[in-house]
Amino acid sequence: MTASDRIATCLSIAGSDSGGGAGIQADLKAFARCGVHGMCAITALTAQNTVGVEMVTGVPGEMIVAQVRAVADDIGVDGVKVGMLGDEATIDAVVEALALLADVPVVVDPVMVSASGAVLLDPNAKAALIERVLPLATVATPNLPEARQLAGLGAGAGSADLARAIQALGPRAVIVTGGHTDSGADVLFDGTGTVRIEGPRYPDAASHGSGCTHSSALAAFLACGTELPDAARWAREIAAEAVGNGLTGLGVGAGPVDVFGLTRSSSAASRSTG
Repeated sequence: MTASDRIATCLSIAGSDSGGGAGIQADLKAFARCGVHGMCAITALTAQNTVGVEMVTGVPGEMIVAQVRAVADDIGVDGVKVGMLGDEATIDAVVEALALLADVPVVVDPVMVSASGAVLLDPNAKAALIERVLPLATVATPNLPEARQLAGLGAGAGSADLARAIQALGPRAVIVTGGHTDSGADVLFDGTGTVRIEGPRYPDAASHGSGCTHSSALAAFLACGTELPDAARWAREIAAEAVGNGLTGLGVGAGPVDVFGLTRSSSAASRSTG
């Protein structure tokens, strides 16, 4: 294989979800769905399932840096998704690790609270996230509650105002995802203009891991050289499809998204062999 036809690679720097629905596990599935080779640097281990998060253990900072250095030195990194950071020590390590990489697109999904309500970012680390990580982002992808925390605006602020306020904190662009809004539209602000990205909604479907899937798909498309507006549209399409295919009934709590359409594939296989 020559350098010109090397498959694109994407690195997830995020926490592990033992239930397989979000975090590193969702990121790697999204990378594969988008046709890039996925790699990971794990920042934290969580004991969780569809009901909630039972325990969180951080990974030593030197190990986070070592994971990134190992893949960067050998395989190469074309794009990065940053997810759960947990605390300020982890943020310090991730900032150090990102400095090892060439000028590649970095998507920051500012994970603060899990879908089940577990706090995944130490409140004392929010300032470090804003001041040290957001300025490194090509795109930040907060949902509505996260955007309100980052922007510091009142509850009446809309997605467009929130995106502008967060972009002023340092990222080149911001997408406020629409899962928590009435319209369901993502709102992209790139420093010059605002774009609304519409698409189908599945409000009653399983959605655990939808934010991870969206940000990872976005990072994958950017790693392949796709322009941001198209990458944002395609990432929303991938995430919406994964929610629509969501694995309801898998566990007793909030089911995970299904980026590969496993339920449809299993049904088709059953019909063909029945």
